[in-house]
Amino acid sequence: MAAPESDLMAFYQRFQTLSLFNDSSARLIEDLLLYSKNVEDALRDENRALRRQLTDAQLDLEDATRSRRDLQQQVANTESRNRDLAQDNHHLKNNNPFVVVLIDGDCCLFKEALIRQGVEGGKKAAYALRSAILEQCGDFAGNMEVIAKVYANLGGLAKAMRRNGCLEAEETLKEFTIGFTQGKATFDFVDVGHGKERADNKIKETAKWNLRNYNCKQLLLGISHDAGYAPFLDELFQDETKKRRVTVVEGIPTVRELVSTGVNILNFNDEIFRSEKLVDKTSLRTNTSPLITTSSSSTTTPTVSNGNLPTPTSSTTSTPANATASYAGAIGNASPPPKITLPIQPRPVNANARASATPKQPAWNPGPRGLDPPIKVSPAALESIKKRKDNNKLCNNHYLRGPCSKGDACCFEHKYKPSKEEIDAIAFLARLNPCTSGQDCDVEDCIYGHHCPNVKDGVCTHPYCKFEDADHPPGTKYRSTKTYDYFS
Repeated sequence: MAAPESDLMAFYQRFQTLSLFNDSSARLIEDLLLYSKNVEDALRDENRALRRQLTDAQLDLEDATRSRRDLQQQVANTESRNRDLAQDNHHLKNNNPFVVVLIDGDCCLFKEALIRQGVEGGKKAAYALRSAILEQCGDFAGNMEVIAKVYANLGGLAKAMRRNGCLEAEETLKEFTIGFTQGKATFDFVDVGHGKERADNKIKETAKWNLRNYNCKQLLLGISHDAGYAPFLDELFQDETKKRRVTVVEGIPTVRELVSTGVNILNFNDEIFRSEKLVDKTSLRTNTSPLITTSSSSTTTPTVSNGNLPTPTSSTTSTPANATASYAGAIGNASPPPKITLPIQPRPVNANARASATPKQPAWNPGPRGLDPPIKVSPAALESIKKRKDNNKLCNNHYLRGPCSKGDACCFEHKYKPSKEEIDAIAFLARLNPCTSGQDCDVEDCIYGHHCPNVKDGVCTHPYCKFEDADHPPGTKYRSTKTYDYFS
């Protein structure tokens, strides 16, 4: 029996529906499989990348661990070395501590009672100085060494002490210096000869050298009399650590210029040093009455514009009442005399008297070099040169002996073109300062004086003459008491 046509169509439609569903399901499954494959591939790639990163991280970790351990070991070794170096440094800095004493022996003078004992007195002075210094060191005294250097012009100092009356024989001072040097292996009494710069330079350079040495715990300077050290101390004290290590040992009361620097001051006058300057008492005996002068009789005492020489000034004659004042403080300004010659020429005589007179021979010969030739000076030119101050001063060596060897390093004027009269004035001022070689000088064009040019009628007219007695004619009298400071 044949099926109805409507039933067949229904089955066919159902078959088509099922076929469409199957096709859709197959495509879904295919899409799912493709998607899964893509996801799996991506995950595999990511996994491989992560594995590589993990391997690299493990290698980095191992390297960092090794490096950290190496650094820790290096730090430990460095800290150990630093501790050793710190100990060595502390040992080196404190193993040989010392105190340096530098004394200008021409004005920082030992007690007369010590000097008169000669060699034994010198040894006692050395022991007393060392003991006084170690007392200041407190708990460190047992390990502290004391090094002392005394610089002096022994010849000039002995003469000055003899004229002062505190020394009978000059040889006694020499014996004292020998005893001082023998007293301690680190103590020396040095004869520097004549000339201010000799001791000054030694003290300054030795001071600078020792202050660079950390083992030098303290520097004591016997310079209380000399205001010229104030700029030197100001320069040192720019470093505050050096200021704490510098002390002035007071013999003669400390001048106000040094006090104003703020330097520490230590007084040993009770047992070791004397507090008074040397005064030439023979001049006091020679001048039985003080000379009274007016401004018209003032004596010109110009000096020369050189780094080693003082500034041109002039002074009136002083009396014994103010004779012990310092050279710089005693000199004031005054007008120069109408005409100055060096040395003073005798009054002219008429032609007949000159012809009949026997040729006059020099009454005095200062030594092998003889008398310096006279220099006539124009008062106007002299005053012009004297008015120059500080860096405006003319350089003596440049204008009197040719180009200055210091060149641009020289602090004085080189470019000014002086007249002939001004050149003579410069030469005159230079002549008023003693040549360090004196009559033994063999420099033909030496610009300094080889004997005192200030002697007139048997009297030295300079109130504080810088020339030695031997540089004056025998029997020369002095217009004021001479205060000896051989380095001023």
